[in-house]
Amino acid sequence: MGGTFRSLAARNYRIWAAGAVVSNVGTWMQRTAQDWLVLTELTRHNATAVGIVMSLQFGPQLLLLPLTGFAADHLDRRRLLFATQAAMGLLALGLGLLTVTGAVRLWQVYLFALLLGIVAAFDAPARQAFVSELAGEGDLPNAVALNSASFNAARLVGPAVAGLLIGAVGTGWVFLINAVSYLAVLYSLARLRAAELHPRHAATSRGFRVADGILYVWRRADLKALLLMLFLLGTFGLNFPIFISTMSVSTFHIDARHYGVLTSMMAIGSVTGALLAARRPRPTMTLLVGAAAAFGVGCGLAAVMPDYRLFGVALVAVGIAAQTFTASTNGLVQLSTEPAMRGRVMAIHLAMLLGGTPVGAPIVGWIADTLGPRWALGVGALAGLATAWVGLRYLVAYRGLRVRIEAGRLRWRRDRSGDAPSDHQQP
Repeated sequence: MGGTFRSLAARNYRIWAAGAVVSNVGTWMQRTAQDWLVLTELTRHNATAVGIVMSLQFGPQLLLLPLTGFAADHLDRRRLLFATQAAMGLLALGLGLLTVTGAVRLWQVYLFALLLGIVAAFDAPARQAFVSELAGEGDLPNAVALNSASFNAARLVGPAVAGLLIGAVGTGWVFLINAVSYLAVLYSLARLRAAELHPRHAATSRGFRVADGILYVWRRADLKALLLMLFLLGTFGLNFPIFISTMSVSTFHIDARHYGVLTSMMAIGSVTGALLAARRPRPTMTLLVGAAAAFGVGCGLAAVMPDYRLFGVALVAVGIAAQTFTASTNGLVQLSTEPAMRGRVMAIHLAMLLGGTPVGAPIVGWIADTLGPRWALGVGALAGLATAWVGLRYLVAYRGLRVRIEAGRLRWRRDRSGDAPSDHQQP
């Protein structure tokens, strides 16, 4: 297991990880409480409203791309994270006070989701790129995977705790507890030793040149394929707040406690997937294709499960596949990108992962409202299979993969003549 947790040997990364796991628990508590508030208290089980909240929360990742990528590459990432984490804590405090006092309305939840999305749009690429300063290039894939494991370990605890608290004291107190949890990550940022941060390549200051990042990606066949795959799965597949909440309320008719348990069941798979990713020295496109296909199959199985217990078991498998895909994509994109361009490319990466939510979430929510939650999960299944197909096309066109049917069995091989990467193609 030493190889799995090797990044924790670095003091700065260890302190950052400790603060982040506390804050992540609070974040997952708030996400669970927010979805439950919208679905059961502010609307009559309206999945479209949940989709709108997701759109407002994740849409700024795409709209603010020119600013967020520039900020991640040119500003001091540590100071930027101080500002963004403090702002998100204040937003959680504001929504909590409105909810506790009974003054909260649906439009206010929409507003807070939008404001949180704007702040998170600056926070996310800086936080992703900051990992290389904490752990160094050699341990970057491991550190990225451990970050994912931490986030999803919190996902294991947070929703279950939120479900209990919603039943005991109400959703408002969940938001207030999340506000307090941000103090942990602010404290960890203050404790970092600047002298032990790994230096990064300075980016040239030529204005808000997001076009540099876009052109850099456009000239790279591998990055284009990775980001398209991420867009497909992120837009139509990673809509779990809609999938799980609507299946809980409309199909299985269970309460907030059981809803929290289902979300935690998926987190078991996510933590497992992240830890498995941490053990691999370097992710590959072949791994991503397999994970995307497994995600599609898992969503299909979840859609037909007859009760919430079997649905929870299916969610474990979906969580393993989803986290293997997202954590491995994150590591592969960072490893394949020049350090001076990493902030801008990670901003594009996050825009593809989350920026498609304004498109996908309302569509998936509408399908859940109109045809039923099981059909919405079917959309996730198709997204996984389409993502795997994009990866296969890349492997055939650029990595020499040859697929054939022999004696009634599907076989494939790698043509080594296609393995030599061009100037803009990485393995």
